[in-house]
Amino acid sequence: MKKRVLSALLAAALTLSLVTPALAVTSRDDAAQVLAALDIMTGDGSGNLNLSAPVTRAEFVKMLMAASPISVGDMTYVSPYPDVPASHWAAPYVEAAVTAGYVTGYLDGTFRPSNTITLAEGVVMALRLLGYTNADFSGSFPAGQMSMYKTLDLDEGITIGQNDTMTRQDAMYLFYNLLTAPTKTTGQPYLSSVLGYGLTADGKVDTLALLNGTMDGPVVVGEAGWRDKIPFDLSKARVTRNGVVTTSAALVDNDVVYWSKNLNALWVYTNKITGPIQAISPTSAPTSVTVSGKAYTIETPTAAYALSDLGTFEVGDSVTLLLGRDGKVVSAMAPGEAASDSVCGLVISSVPQTFTDKNGNEYTSASVTVLATDGNSYTYSVDRSNIRAGALVRVTSSSDGVEVKALSSASISGKVSSDGKRMGNLDFAADAEILDTYGERGVRIYPSRLAGMEITSSMVRYYLLDGNGDISRLILKDATGDMHTYGVITSVSEVDSDMATSGTYVYDAGGTSGTLTGARVYHLVKGPFQMKTDGDQVDGFVNLPSVRIDTVDGTTAYADNRQYTIWDDVLVYEVQGDNYYLTSLALVTGGDYSLTGYYDKDQSEGGRIRVILAKAS
Repeated sequence: MKKRVLSALLAAALTLSLVTPALAVTSRDDAAQVLAALDIMTGDGSGNLNLSAPVTRAEFVKMLMAASPISVGDMTYVSPYPDVPASHWAAPYVEAAVTAGYVTGYLDGTFRPSNTITLAEGVVMALRLLGYTNADFSGSFPAGQMSMYKTLDLDEGITIGQNDTMTRQDAMYLFYNLLTAPTKTTGQPYLSSVLGYGLTADGKVDTLALLNGTMDGPVVVGEAGWRDKIPFDLSKARVTRNGVVTTSAALVDNDVVYWSKNLNALWVYTNKITGPIQAISPTSAPTSVTVSGKAYTIETPTAAYALSDLGTFEVGDSVTLLLGRDGKVVSAMAPGEAASDSVCGLVISSVPQTFTDKNGNEYTSASVTVLATDGNSYTYSVDRSNIRAGALVRVTSSSDGVEVKALSSASISGKVSSDGKRMGNLDFAADAEILDTYGERGVRIYPSRLAGMEITSSMVRYYLLDGNGDISRLILKDATGDMHTYGVITSVSEVDSDMATSGTYVYDAGGTSGTLTGARVYHLVKGPFQMKTDGDQVDGFVNLPSVRIDTVDGTTAYADNRQYTIWDDVLVYEVQGDNYYLTSLALVTGGDYSLTGYYDKDQSEGGRIRVILAKAS
C-alpha cells in the first residue's frame, strides 16, 4: 500500500476480487467521498468540490500522483520543465510523474501547467497508471488509447469527447473508474492490487470499509481542548449526528465526534451504557471491559487509563461508557455525569447468574437480561427479581447500584409518513430508538422501516417523548414481523386421522437446520415458511404466499406490474431438484435464474419478501 497518511474519513451513514471493473458509478457523492478518502480530489475550505470547473494539466498531475503508489514530498529543488520551476506549487508532482513515466511534456520542451487538459490527455495518463505504454497501441494517436478507455469502462459517467476539456467532475469519474479497472500486469483491480484496499464481492469499491479505515478522532464534546483537535471551522462543517444531517449547534457534552478534513465533515455518536463493571482485561493495560454482561473493546488511551489499575474504576463499580462508531469505548465516567443513565427494553431472561465483586470474588445473584431499545442486550445483577421474561422494564444505574422497574403500558397510534419521519401528529426524534417485540423476542428497527404503515394502538406497548415532544423511544408488538424465523421446509411428514395426529417438519433457517415434531399438524408443504415462537413455544408455523419476480433492482422486486420491498435479511436459496442451497441475491440476479419471492403480509402492513427461491432457467 502506498506509504502516506490518508486524510481521515468516516463513512457517513454515509449515510459502502473480481478482475472485471464495476459497470457504474452509483452516485456522484460516492465517487467524491472515495477520492477524498484517498486524497485524490478534495474540496476547498468549505468542502466545495467545484465539479464544473475545468482542470489544468498541473491539477490533473497532482491528482494522478495522489492516485499512484508513489509518495510525493511537498517541495523539490529540481525544475522539471522551464515553465515549471522548482518554486512552482506543482513542481514536486510533475517531477515525480515524469520520473515514473506517467507524463511527458511537449516537443518544444515545455509542460504548460496552466493549460486545461483534454480527455485524451487524461486517459493516456490514467492508462499509464494501469501499466500501459504507447507501445501497447497501434494506429494513429489516441485511437488505441480511447478504445482501451471504453473497454475498461473508464468512461462510466463521462460524456465529453476526446478533444474536449475535462472538468473536475470528469476527472473525478475517471479516477473513480480507474480504481476498479484491471491492471495490465496482474489483471486484478487497481485499488486492491496497487493501492492495497479491498473491493466488494461484485468488484466495486467498498466505500464503507475504505472510509471507516481512514478516519480521525474520536474526541468527546466538553473535554478540555476538544475543539482544537478538529482542524477546521465547525460552523461550516457538514454534521451527521446519529445518521441525521444537522449542524454543529446540535453538539452537546459527551457526544463522540469523528471528522474528515478533506470532506469538511463531522460524524457524531451519542451511544452510551451504564452498569456494573464485571471484568477488565488485562488490568494493567486494559483492552476490553465487561459491563452489564456485555464486553466492549476499548478504543482510546484515555478510556484505557481510566479503567486500568492506575485509574478511577475497578470491577464492581458502576460506570458510564461513551461508545464510538463501532461500539468501542471512547470514555469512561461516573454514573450521573452523562445526560442519561437508563435504558428501557424487553426482559429476555430472568435467571440467577454469577458475577464478580470488587475484591475479585464470585457470587451468584438474581439477574435480568434486557434487550434494550438500542438493540443491545444488557445483564444486570439485582437483589431479587420477580420480573419475568417478556416484561418491559426501565433500568436506572447510579453509584448506588441498579434499579429495575416494570414499565407501565402506554399507547399511541397514527400513520407513519412516507419518509419515516413522523407518526400521526408526532415527529420521531433524531435519535429515536424502536424495538419491535413478540413474546420474549425482539429486534431493533428504525423509523424508516415503518414508513407508510398504520400503527394501531394495539401494536404499541410503550412510548416515550423527549423534551421537544418527539418520539424518542417506542416499543411495538409484532408490527413488522422482522423478529420471526424464516427459511425453507425441506421435509414434511404428517399424520391426521381419527386415530392419531402428528407432524414432523425438517427445515433450514438461513443455514441453521431444525426439526419440529409434535402432536400438532400444521398442514404444510415443502418450501418457504414463517415460524412465530415465544420462548420454547411455537405459536405459528405457516407457508408463505409467493409471487413470480420479473426483475430486481436493489432492494425492490418487480412482479405483475407491482413492486415489492425485499427484506434486508432476505434468505435466498438456489433450488436444484429437491435440494435447497443457501446463496446470495447478487449471485442469482444475472438473468440465468427464474426467481420466486415469498412474503409474509402486505407491504402496507410492514410485510417484506422474506425468502427468494432461484431456479436455473
